Amino acid sequence: MIKLLKYLKKSAAMIVLIVLLLFLQAYCDLSLPSYTSDIVDVGIQQGGIENAVATQLRSGTMKALAMFFTPEQKTIVEQSYEKQGNMWVLKEIDDTAKENLDEIFAKPMNALLFLSTDSQQAQQVKKQLAIGENENLTDYIQNLPQKEKTAVTEHLLEQFENQPDSVIQQSAVAFLRDEYTRQGVDLAQLQTQYILKSGGKMLLFALLIMAASIGVTFLSCRVAAAFGRDIRQKVFTKVIDFSSAEFDRFSTASLITRSTNDIQQVQMLMMMIFRIVLYAPILGIGGIMMVLHTNTSMAWIIAVAVALILCVVGTLFTVAMPKFKALQKLIDKLNLITREILTGIMVIRAFSTEKHEEERFEYSNKILTKTNLFVNRAMTFMMPAMMLIMNGISVLIVYKGGYSIDSGAMQVGDLMAFIQYTMMIIMSFLMLTIISIMIPRASVSGARINEILETEATITDKEHTKMPLAEKVGVVTFEDVSFSYPDAEERVLSHITFTAEKGKTTAIIGSTGSGKSTLVNLIPRFFDVTEGAITVDGVDVRELPQKLLREKIGYVPQKGVLFSGTIDSNLRYGNQQASEEEIQKAAEIAQAIDFIQEKEDGFDSAIAQGGTNVSGGQKQRLSIARAIAKNPEIYIFDDSFSALDYKTDVVLRRALKTHTKDATTIIVAQRISTILHADQIIVLDEGHIVGKGTHKELLSDCEVYKQIALSQLSEKELNDGKE
Repeated sequence: MIKLLKYLKKSAAMIVLIVLLLFLQAYCDLSLPSYTSDIVDVGIQQGGIENAVATQLRSGTMKALAMFFTPEQKTIVEQSYEKQGNMWVLKEIDDTAKENLDEIFAKPMNALLFLSTDSQQAQQVKKQLAIGENENLTDYIQNLPQKEKTAVTEHLLEQFENQPDSVIQQSAVAFLRDEYTRQGVDLAQLQTQYILKSGGKMLLFALLIMAASIGVTFLSCRVAAAFGRDIRQKVFTKVIDFSSAEFDRFSTASLITRSTNDIQQVQMLMMMIFRIVLYAPILGIGGIMMVLHTNTSMAWIIAVAVALILCVVGTLFTVAMPKFKALQKLIDKLNLITREILTGIMVIRAFSTEKHEEERFEYSNKILTKTNLFVNRAMTFMMPAMMLIMNGISVLIVYKGGYSIDSGAMQVGDLMAFIQYTMMIIMSFLMLTIISIMIPRASVSGARINEILETEATITDKEHTKMPLAEKVGVVTFEDVSFSYPDAEERVLSHITFTAEKGKTTAIIGSTGSGKSTLVNLIPRFFDVTEGAITVDGVDVRELPQKLLREKIGYVPQKGVLFSGTIDSNLRYGNQQASEEEIQKAAEIAQAIDFIQEKEDGFDSAIAQGGTNVSGGQKQRLSIARAIAKNPEIYIFDDSFSALDYKTDVVLRRALKTHTKDATTIIVAQRISTILHADQIIVLDEGHIVGKGTHKELLSDCEVYKQIALSQLSEKELNDGKE
């Protein structure tokens, strides 16, 4: 799977943009809980007053607070505020300066709030200082000598040393709320403004999250689609270059599965990697950092949640992983059976074996279904387990957080933010878990795809190829050629030597399995010879460029193959530049013009996939016409007249001989009548040449040829053929 990542190079810029958008989305996601916390803690509980830093203070209040300042603190406060009449107004300062002022003001404000109340503790202070119950403590302390004043203020501040920060903060806010009321400030408007401001920021972040999410999804789909396209193209190009040996190694059904289903699996995973796999760690790590910043005393709850998730995931994958690896092989098998049934449907019907084939398909389909169901059932257990963990963790957080709120160590908003961050962390693990369902299957698919891409074709062009010799154009020579299929113990052909010359017809005949088709398939390098050499135009075919070699050959296989399109497009398959006259002439020579003209659209008549809408004889004639339209140097007819009646066969061969008088013609045939007038006949028997010559010579000298001939024609017909 990792080896396939090199095909993402073209999309590097988009991947960088995706990562940047993911960081933007994570930043916005992680910011929302803190704003929710602020709305609850500051907007609702504190009336919109964020901290102990007042925007403006009355001179009397500032004077009272100054009792508790050290000389350094007093200097900082005077530098941060500007006196305007009876008011001290806060200047424009940065966040660091505000935090410093918050620390300076918080405890003095708590002390003044304490002095202004009629609490039992305040009454005790009055008794200690021996002043009347109705006398103002603040005014009394301000009028004390400096030494006594300092001692009293320090003693008061010591009372708040062990108080939780949240309690000190809220008491300072209560003091400010009273101060603003005395100044005539509209506290309701102040609260509304804060909530609207924070809510507006949350809305902006939500819009950014939506925009980033849309952008990531769009770009991820583009990158994954481009990745799938490139892999599919590479696989197809590789398969096109495969020789028959590679096709034997990979079944056709498997190659189709690897080119479609396997690539789709990898493409889907790639899309999810950019949308989730990259995002989950960013969100999870960010959530952990925010949780530690919010409340470290409950961080252990996160560890418990993660441990539980890993236990669930580990258990499920131990059970399901072997099944994931088996899925793709089961799909291969089902595709193979389906392809065999659809290809051989006529034979199946002829032998009335529909029931057997249905059972064979049903058995394979049932195994695949059971495997899929097992995997899906195992994975459906995961979501309820995750939801149970999430809800259980939420209850645990509320339970522990309640004690923290009661002790003043935590505020309600902080508890809400902690829950949200915890859910984000759990969700990031959950997202990775969901993706990990796809990873094993996609990993298997990636390995299967990579197996194709890393397979080297056995038939390739040499680094330094040669060009044909002009004086030997069209000459095909077999020089002591032997051949055996890969991994086969016996040779199919042994010591084959002959020459097919330009302007002459060489026929190859022999019993079934004698190696006739194999012999002609060696010429265009569908296979390479095991021993010896085949030369075309005086050059070993292994030293010629494959494209150049095959351009010289007009090949007509045993089984006529037509492609979906029209008759015209099929005839032009080997020569797109052929004129209408050349196409028509090719059809006339192949004796196909009559049935073409009978069709309503003539040469524009549609050909169905595989040529299923034409007969076997018509398909064979169109295949011959396609080779003729190419106008090659060498014609190879691999038993290409077998579906023709005797009359059509004679007329076609006569027309063909006239047309190919300047080309080399090699004909593989079963019928003696097809090759009677060949310039040279090669007789094969069990892979060996047992006769070579004309029809007349072979009747006299070759017993195998004579037996074949007598099995098809009478003595009189054979004697007529001699003349």
